[in-house]
Amino acid sequence: MTVQGRHIAITGPTAGIGRSCALQLAARGASLVLFCRNAEKGDELAREIVATSGLRPEIVIMNMADLDSVRRAAEQCLALEQPLDILLNNAGVVNTERRVTTDDYEETLAVNHLAPFLLTGLLLPRMAQSRAARIVNVASDAHRFVSGMGFDDMQAERGYKTFREYGRSKGANVLFTRSLAKRLADTTITVNCLHPGAVATSLGTQNEGFFSHWLPALLKPFFRSPDRGAETSIYLCESDAVVDVSGRYFSNCKQVKPKSWVLDDATAEQLWAFSETATDFRYP
Repeated sequence: MTVQGRHIAITGPTAGIGRSCALQLAARGASLVLFCRNAEKGDELAREIVATSGLRPEIVIMNMADLDSVRRAAEQCLALEQPLDILLNNAGVVNTERRVTTDDYEETLAVNHLAPFLLTGLLLPRMAQSRAARIVNVASDAHRFVSGMGFDDMQAERGYKTFREYGRSKGANVLFTRSLAKRLADTTITVNCLHPGAVATSLGTQNEGFFSHWLPALLKPFFRSPDRGAETSIYLCESDAVVDVSGRYFSNCKQVKPKSWVLDDATAEQLWAFSETATDFRYP
């Protein structure tokens, strides 16, 4: 399936994998909506896309640590009155210390799971108008760091651990993908998720200390480039091989099996109920 002429929305498009996806999809002729936290960076990317592809993307400002901002951004996207064929939920955050959002949720879970959960639900009615829409969620093998969602301490109030909280949030992406695929089984919308690989991006550099300044530099020789990291996202956006595939987890453009805890249906349903309550949103 070519993405030429297709309308694609991307979260977190101004750096790393998201930026690479935006540039590559625009080069293939896609019409983009870029959900950006920073207006200046969004405008800079838009100018680059125009210069390289001749296509002018729409910029929508969205702070994923603020659920009201997510709601406003979805309204603005819908107000464009354009089709929406593909939603690429790419944005993510890693924190080295516990932070809370404006809605008083632990930020890693809120940004990596609750915000895309809400945004996707708000945009679903528009996607349902497409003859074959796709939702692509950027998860991570970081879900293998942990063995469950930790529903007894979802806010990490009893002690914050960077890799545990990030791993749980990425596991939530896989659980969300599986739950949503079941709910969309009788529609023309598919939803899949992916592990992009260890990628040298700005993820985590918003923090202070050793992790943000020295660890990425030490590990950089072992990382793949953002362009390599974008390959599976691009694949899920455009490949004919996945046209009828939904609810699956991919790595290196191939379907792989995630860790067993994210395949548990009871865990998936418990997370879904938590997410609807947390976002005050019920899926249509």
